Amino acid sequence: MNNLPNLTPDDLISFEEKVAETFNSGIIKAPVHLYHGNEHQMIDVFSEINHEDWVLCSWRSHYQCLLKGVPQQEVMDEILKGRSISLCFPEYRILSSAIVTGVLPIAVGIAMSIKRENGTNKVHVFLGEMTSETGLAHECIKYSTNHDLPIRFVIEDNGKSVCSDTREVWNTNALTYENSTADNIYYYKYDTKYPHAGAGKRVQF
Repeated sequence: MNNLPNLTPDDLISFEEKVAETFNSGIIKAPVHLYHGNEHQMIDVFSEINHEDWVLCSWRSHYQCLLKGVPQQEVMDEILKGRSISLCFPEYRILSSAIVTGVLPIAVGIAMSIKRENGTNKVHVFLGEMTSETGLAHECIKYSTNHDLPIRFVIEDNGKSVCSDTREVWNTNALTYENSTADNIYYYKYDTKYPHAGAGKRVQF
């Protein structure tokens, strides 16, 4: 029992569709990055996350916030303020950043602190498959692995980075962590109906 909300895939989809509709209507005056098609995987990931664990994300973090226990209205209020890509709720132990790889060293630092203080909680950090191919990601994963830090890297593969195909960019059929069996790596693929940013309709801020 992880004491987190018992949300269903439909709950997550409903929230994201509400954000999409609000964004397309011009009410949200800043970029949004939406999930779709990975609801079951996200619920599976969060089945191993506890209330006292830390969750760190990139610019796409609506689902993580909801699954970590942040009330829907609080998340929506922050999105309406233009903070969709940088949602931070430290009281719920969830942080995000719009900077590529921005949360990775922070996540490693938190995990180091937990280990030094003999804590029992963990860190779960979310990153896209293109981010997972960066040098900083490799360094953070290698350091965390070699020092046996209480951290898990959740790599979310939607097959693209902004408007580029990740595998085409690197000229490879398989990415570095795609077939990893490491305990601190959770890698999954999903297809989304939304573009990298926005909800499929051009909105002028």
